[in-house]
Amino acid sequence: MTKQIPNIVTLLNLFFGCIAIVFIVQTNNFTYYQTVDGNLRFAGIDSIPEAWWYGSLFIALAAVVDFFDGFVARLLGASSEMGKQLDSLADVVSFGVAPSMILYQMLRMSYMQQANGATIDILLLTPAFILACAGAYRLAKFNISTDQTKYFTGVPIPAVGLVVAAFPVILYKNILGLESLLLNKFLLYGIILLLSWLMVCKYKMLSLKISKADIKTQMPLLILGVIGVVGAFFLQALIAPIVFVGYVVISLLNQKKMNNVQSSN
Repeated sequence: MTKQIPNIVTLLNLFFGCIAIVFIVQTNNFTYYQTVDGNLRFAGIDSIPEAWWYGSLFIALAAVVDFFDGFVARLLGASSEMGKQLDSLADVVSFGVAPSMILYQMLRMSYMQQANGATIDILLLTPAFILACAGAYRLAKFNISTDQTKYFTGVPIPAVGLVVAAFPVILYKNILGLESLLLNKFLLYGIILLLSWLMVCKYKMLSLKISKADIKTQMPLLILGVIGVVGAFFLQALIAPIVFVGYVVISLLNQKKMNNVQSSN
């Protein structure tokens, strides 16, 4: 039974991801008004249901669980190949499908701001699911890789999921008045393509697992983590994309050092 505890923790990650999706898809009843020319227009940011914010919360809870399942497995000496595969399956849902649903809804809201946007062709919204596909590909590549112990190839999917999960909170709380920017469909398409590419690219990213042996190399990440915690008190959910950008930039600046580590192995 002890060996199954890490798997149960991992399944909790999946459970939270499923709940997140439920809250996100329940935000279908947006408010409209009819203009004098008979067109339907989206009533605006004030009509966003609170349930969307709960979806982001459960993605964050899934990330917390995902962080600890490996720790629990090592603590109990119960690491297994099944646990590795199960973790990836859970991550696809919690940090791939659920965030894709957020982007789908954001694209939908973006088009709703134009005349008759409520009847927009669904094909214009489906690019949101490129994120989930890229995340699944990245996880599959990670599972068969043998050299991603001290660094990652491509941005890990939980980091991408958390960035997207921050968007509904930024919108709901109208942080710094960024709703009009975040609901720009062209920006959203760009975000989808950029985040998807970052997951499948061949650039090396610093591992988020801190160890004593690599403490010097990962010191910038520790500093970035402190900035994230302190910044959250002032910028709230907006700190998530800021820290994410910082993580990517620090990793890109350390390409030569990580390549040297790979060569020495």
